[in-house]
Amino acid sequence: MDATAIARVRRFQRTVTQRIGALEDAFMGRDRPLGQARLLWEIGTEGSELRALRARLDLDSGYLSRLLRALEADGLVVVEAAGPDGRVRTARLTPAGAAEWQELDRRSDEAAASMLARLPTERRERLVAAMSEVERLLAASMVEIGVLDPGHPGARHCLAAYVAELGRRFESGFDPARSLPATDDELRPPAGMLLVATLHAEPVGCVALKLHPGSATAELKRMWVAPSARGLGLGRMLLAEAESRAAGHGVRTLRLETNRALTEAIALYRSSGYSEVPAFSDERYAHHWFEKHLPG
Repeated sequence: MDATAIARVRRFQRTVTQRIGALEDAFMGRDRPLGQARLLWEIGTEGSELRALRARLDLDSGYLSRLLRALEADGLVVVEAAGPDGRVRTARLTPAGAAEWQELDRRSDEAAASMLARLPTERRERLVAAMSEVERLLAASMVEIGVLDPGHPGARHCLAAYVAELGRRFESGFDPARSLPATDDELRPPAGMLLVATLHAEPVGCVALKLHPGSATAELKRMWVAPSARGLGLGRMLLAEAESRAAGHGVRTLRLETNRALTEAIALYRSSGYSEVPAFSDERYAHHWFEKHLPG
């Protein structure tokens, strides 16, 4: 890794932590540090399950418990058991907590406005645009891609969302039973694999790889990215990971077919080095067929 780039990242982190007041014990002039204030904000006026809080904030259970105890001691939060077996726990704001939430919201708006007010209009616009870009890239850096069994709940979520989206976007709808199959057994090693991308422990994308043991050709199937994760470059990340995994299995040619309605996917494939070729399958929903030769 480039040492200069690492040094610049660290300098950026120091500047941001100082500018937003992360080093202060009384964040936003209140009686609690940033960690407690951030958790209070995430609980929100509707409350939140503890497991969702852990996922969104990437907190371990012990640290989350300490933050919650501090907020409970201040009378701002209550933690309740919910669900049929009582194992699901939910954090909710008390009336005092809701008032504190509103005050933090007001002060956060004022702090953001103060930051922007010190800059002329052109630089203000540059700062906001740069913040949006940094947020997008940081979110992309937190994505994890791994192999999941097709029967895993996260995998099932992605595959169901894939089918539902194609049903909405294709002119004639989409019936997976009438499409070329990609069965669970075909997506388990050694026949294939299903790659699932997660962000904050939530599944946000997938792509399937159908291997043909003994063959140097494989197929890509079931490419999907959640609407909430679009704009992060996740499709390109999934494609690159699938290509790397395929190459590791001796694949030299990757093939895929796609529908003309999926214009963004077609653009992704073309910009990623896939060439359009004559039809190599009888997929009824396909209008374009692509392949890419992987390096040896």
